[in-house]
Amino acid sequence: MPLYSMMNLRASHHPSISYRPIRPSDLEVLVKIHGDLFPIRYENEFFHNVVHGRDIVSWGAVDRNRPNGESDELIGFVTARIIMAKESEIEDMLRFDKSRPDQSLVYILTLGVVESYRNYGIATSLIREVIKYASDMPNCRAVYLHVISYNSSAIHLYQKMSFLCIRRLHAFYYIDGQHYDAYLFVYYVNGGRSPCSPLELVTLLMTYMRRGLKLVFSRVCKNNEKNGPRRVKYRDKGCLLPMTQGKRSITIEGPEESDRL
Repeated sequence: MPLYSMMNLRASHHPSISYRPIRPSDLEVLVKIHGDLFPIRYENEFFHNVVHGRDIVSWGAVDRNRPNGESDELIGFVTARIIMAKESEIEDMLRFDKSRPDQSLVYILTLGVVESYRNYGIATSLIREVIKYASDMPNCRAVYLHVISYNSSAIHLYQKMSFLCIRRLHAFYYIDGQHYDAYLFVYYVNGGRSPCSPLELVTLLMTYMRRGLKLVFSRVCKNNEKNGPRRVKYRDKGCLLPMTQGKRSITIEGPEESDRL
């Protein structure tokens, strides 16, 4: 019987899902599931690190009611790694005490459920295991991950679980000769949060708007005090050119930056 024969689980029996750490005896099945689910190929070292717990934490899902002696065989998994906050790519998206070197994050490496066991809430439960693990670490500030831009079901899952999409990364993945964007999702724990709260962000925007309006009003008043010929002569000297160039620079760079969010 193949490792993952397709079967109608709902018609044949009622699954009894439980969760446990991944162990060395899961190696063959773990490699098989990754190969079936992901377009990216992982090195053998990765799988050995997972099953032996070398710098990677993991949880597996099994169906205790699965027949044919497969009641302890993996049907889902999540793997993750602890990363120091100051060394992570989301350091600028966290508010934490940078003087403390022990501030950490949990980065989800891989998450998957075999097709015949989907829609049982297994992926949600596996993510909750990671969140609980991170929450139990006093120095951990967030759980984060990447998801390829076309994986709409995964994106919906993370949004439903209150993960925040904080960035779009252009051409993050390179698969079969083609680039794909990725979204970066984060779930804050233990008081971790973004550098700006929603209220602080609104306040900051209002401050910039007020400053901009004052600057425009000041320039309009100064221009009105000058006569026509002197105003033309003033422009000919190029005094306003740097300001015009600055605006063009912002206009050009804005869309490029937004593509990365």
